[in-house]
Amino acid sequence: MSTVQRNMSLTGEPPKTINTQQKLASAIGLIGLAVLFLALFNINFPNKTLWLTASLIAIGSGTVWFSIAAYGNKHEGIKNDGVYFKSLTSKGFWAWVLGITLTLFYVVLYWFPQYLGLVQDGDNKGLVALFDPLSKLLNGGPASQWFVYGTLYTLAILAFGIKFILKYRHNKYEKLRTYSVMFFQLGFAFLIPELMQRLNSESFSLPYYDLKNIWPLNYYNFEQYRVDQFISAGDIGLALLIFGIVSIFVITPILTYKYGKRWYCSWVCGCGGLAETAGDPFRHLSDKRQIAWKVERWVIHSVLVFVVLMTTAVVHSYLGDDSSKYWLTKDVFLISVAVILTAVFAGTFIFKREELQKDARYGAIGYFVIIISLIGFHYFSGKTLFLFEAETLRQSYGFLIGAVFSGVIGVGFYPIFGSRVWCRFGCPMAAILGFQQRLFSRFRITTNGGQCISCGNCSTYCEMGIDVRAYAQKGENIVRSSCVGCGICSAVCPRGVLKLENGPLEKRIDSNEILLGNDVDLMKYVNN
Repeated sequence: MSTVQRNMSLTGEPPKTINTQQKLASAIGLIGLAVLFLALFNINFPNKTLWLTASLIAIGSGTVWFSIAAYGNKHEGIKNDGVYFKSLTSKGFWAWVLGITLTLFYVVLYWFPQYLGLVQDGDNKGLVALFDPLSKLLNGGPASQWFVYGTLYTLAILAFGIKFILKYRHNKYEKLRTYSVMFFQLGFAFLIPELMQRLNSESFSLPYYDLKNIWPLNYYNFEQYRVDQFISAGDIGLALLIFGIVSIFVITPILTYKYGKRWYCSWVCGCGGLAETAGDPFRHLSDKRQIAWKVERWVIHSVLVFVVLMTTAVVHSYLGDDSSKYWLTKDVFLISVAVILTAVFAGTFIFKREELQKDARYGAIGYFVIIISLIGFHYFSGKTLFLFEAETLRQSYGFLIGAVFSGVIGVGFYPIFGSRVWCRFGCPMAAILGFQQRLFSRFRITTNGGQCISCGNCSTYCEMGIDVRAYAQKGENIVRSSCVGCGICSAVCPRGVLKLENGPLEKRIDSNEILLGNDVDLMKYVNN
């Protein structure tokens, strides 16, 4: 038997041509997209409300119908769907076409919104104008490029969320968390913030606030203009500002301790929601090599350090120096930041030192020394904090991380690098939650190594690039900073080897030695 024949026998037959229902559903969805595409070229639709409604319904219903036709008549359970045979899901021609198209869309969205029809002083044109009726219905004003994006983003999570539920309908956990991300995206990220805009008036200005975004993901939340808007909005704005602070220091650590980072990354976050729904066909493309894991740890924690420095510099820039007028002065703030960071690093190295990899310990020490040294350099030299102006740091972070990394690369490269590129390599929120998950969370994925048949499904479909099979073969608990607790490894395991659990902290990351006859004392294991 040839190599190709052996591989075919392992992976299954190539996918059949889509059936008639799927073709009709595709046609309906493409018609809806065609309306949006025509709007880009300033086609004047006489009744924008009707055309926009028809377009969004066609896209959503076409996607749902296609999903029902694809999975409705199939048995529940694991579905490979021939992903390695399809051009779109195996880095083929159509994958590159989709990747380039998405990338171009994000480039235009961030830096050239005028080509979408956005007009600063006057009536919108093109695609943005098509969304004006919906925007006026929800927030009372004309649409922006971000409203267009938010609408399509929400539609994608809802439509592809239904597809995901149909595909994994045999797994209760997958259905529940998908319902959760659909709910939070529709309600907390889209409808509620838009409706809150109606409260604004000449005497009251509440900034747009995605209620589920927490610092450092919403790195802009403590900039001066937003803090001023929160304070000027009275009790509501002050409550939102306090909620943002409490979320960082109280809510996030408690929930991560109880449930791991999955409570946010897989149940609430919109970035994760899009990756899990629309990005599900590309999850197997994540790089599983060890070098990718090493790069991941350095890059994501560098981004976290960047956002800490940037936020500190921005807040420092608008605080006062007169202690008789302000209790929170520049000096008090910087000293507080230094004390908090020192407490975190000291506590980690005193109580959790053994739970960090060797290079992680060196990296943590290096980052800590850099931050404290920069603060000290500022005091001794009197020069600009962190050597750059706060606005320069903010603009650099917004461009490199907030736009290029999270948007252009994070979503545009789904078909090439997998669905969680941003979550894995760039999200500072994921870095903080991963740090907490590794050190003090009760969450872990337990394994039954005796049942593992080394099929590799778990590793193949891990979107975070974790070699789950290596843990399963040893019967070792999986407690990784990068694990988002999506549970797909458990859902695609044919033997029920993997289980998502919350349990005691003792010995949750202790490696189980591989039993090699006389290498270990078997009676010791039995007695334990």
